Amino acid sequence: MPVLRSAPPSPFGRKVKIAAAELGLLDRIEIRMADTADANDSLRKENPLGKIPALILDDGTVLFDSRVIVEWLDIEAGGGRILPADKGPRLAALRLQALADGLADAALLIVYESRLRAESERSPTWVAHQQGKIDRTLDALEADPPATGAPLTVGTIALACALGYLDLRHGGRWRDAHPKLVAWLDAFAARVPSFEKTRFVP
Repeated sequence: MPVLRSAPPSPFGRKVKIAAAELGLLDRIEIRMADTADANDSLRKENPLGKIPALILDDGTVLFDSRVIVEWLDIEAGGGRILPADKGPRLAALRLQALADGLADAALLIVYESRLRAESERSPTWVAHQQGKIDRTLDALEADPPATGAPLTVGTIALACALGYLDLRHGGRWRDAHPKLVAWLDAFAARVPSFEKTRFVP
């Protein structure tokens, strides 16, 4: 049985778990906690980058990062399920996934800045740089949100997880200025049960 190394708060691990659940594969994967800050965690041997998520296949091959893992899941489920086969829809899904993953990355880097650095070593300029990525991305998505009820793709899953992470670690401050995205996320949560099931509550 493949083993998924992840941690409950990770938006990228959540993306993989939602994809697996919606493809009917979650019960075929063992989920094992990983601590990226622990030098003794075997994660650093499984993924030289020491990052999550990482999926250990039955033959010992380790897949990372989340984009590669969700593609593997789609293939295992027969292909063309959350990664459309046709060029146009496929590129649209991959583009949205890249944008959403970048949003989550920037949000994570701000959290790391406050958690991993002493207060005297923190860089307001660096935080502002990451916040700029978040603000521009949210504004772009608010101007052109995904269609409600459109087929589930790696892009929409990634976006839901990124917005969920902003709720978790950034106090949901994005919501007031982005009502279309709020409505989209509410609709996503209503039709994708695994979104709520994978929610991390501190």
